[in-house]
Amino acid sequence: MNTPVSNLNAEGVRPADHPAVRTGRIGVLLLNLGTPDATDYWSMRRYLKEFLSDRRVIEVPRLVWWPLLNLVILTTRPGRKGKDYASIWNKERNEGPLKTITRAQAEKLAAWIA
Repeated sequence: MNTPVSNLNAEGVRPADHPAVRTGRIGVLLLNLGTPDATDYWSMRRYLKEFLSDRRVIEVPRLVWWPLLNLVILTTRPGRKGKDYASIWNKERNEGPLKTITRAQAEKLAAWIA
């Protein structure tokens, strides 16, 4: 069967009313929500502040969330999370595991679609 996978439904058949999909180059976009630059207190604090300030991650009214984030979470969590991250940190590449895994996925995917 030479029909591109993108033209097929769950049963492996292209619906009669489905528009033609051109074959050719494929583009894939890999995303993640980030990773800290290091496991020290300030790197973890910066990462947590950015991540936990994203309204798509935390859907709590700002009036409630801001004091909790800045007065409680960002004063206590960076040290503890830094220790946790240090236990899984990729020391060879000096990066978080999510970055290592995402890079490996990108390299394998690039080789597969090349």
